[in-house]
Amino acid sequence: MKIVVLLLASLVLLACEDPGQIRSLGTLERDRIQLVADSNEPITRVRVREGDAVGVDDILVQQDPTRAEIALNKARADAAAALSTLNEAEAGPRAEAISQARARLRAARSATQTARLELDRELQLIKRNLVSQNSLDLAQGKYDEAYARQTEARAALDELLAGTRSEEVDQVRAMHAAAVANVEDLEVALARTQVRAPVDGTVEVLPFKVGERPQVGSAVAVLLADGRTYARVHVSEPLRAALAVGATAEIWLDGRATPLAGSLRWIAAEASFTPYFALNQHDRSRLSYVAEVDVLDAEKNLPVGVPVEVSFPGLVID
Repeated sequence: MKIVVLLLASLVLLACEDPGQIRSLGTLERDRIQLVADSNEPITRVRVREGDAVGVDDILVQQDPTRAEIALNKARADAAAALSTLNEAEAGPRAEAISQARARLRAARSATQTARLELDRELQLIKRNLVSQNSLDLAQGKYDEAYARQTEARAALDELLAGTRSEEVDQVRAMHAAAVANVEDLEVALARTQVRAPVDGTVEVLPFKVGERPQVGSAVAVLLADGRTYARVHVSEPLRAALAVGATAEIWLDGRATPLAGSLRWIAAEASFTPYFALNQHDRSRLSYVAEVDVLDAEKNLPVGVPVEVSFPGLVID
């Protein structure tokens, strides 16, 4: 009989438990930012120590920039050459080049006339049987060659006078654009040999030392960002059903007599463990949902990573 009475009393106490006093467990957090290496060049300098406060754009780690500088200098030279070629193509032939082409055409015409006179003389002599057919053939060959050179000189001059074709200009312009883009890409690569802080924060981890070669994509520094501090907790299924974003919260830390004021910023839509449809009504109460509760108190130097308990005062569970 006594056992039955005790069980009934326990059930009454559970039924009377204030849901606002149910505490969800988790840790106090700030955003962690991992800064990764873009190359495997050796680290030449580490400018900060773990625990240092840093500001936006502060240099944390320096990698050897030699290869990046060499590649960038070559790319800049290629871009300068491409720009010179583009300017030449857009400006068209120089007046000096046209003058030279005209002089070549005049020389070719003069050589053709001389060869023609020589051929006519050979024709007159062969009629009088004073020269052989071989001499006539040689004169004819010289004339044909001179005439071909004149035709070639005429075509070269016409090409210069017509100017550069638009298709050629477009090709040269595209080559210049590609060279400029390559320079910009290598400038970014050079800049990233200096690992900089993207936000104000505190250096938490520096896993590499001077002389070491990090793999591409490996973290060379981890920052705890300044700004919001929040509790990341696991909320039970009965509380999840009653909670809504913006709910008032109390955040309890060991060693503090009073809680920190908080506000529920986000709560997961899916349970962290077994899906609810695979559980009965009794087991569903054991489900856990991840939630983040912002700390509203403007208190600095709160310890990060320490355990916390979060309650939601005034919460009513039907």
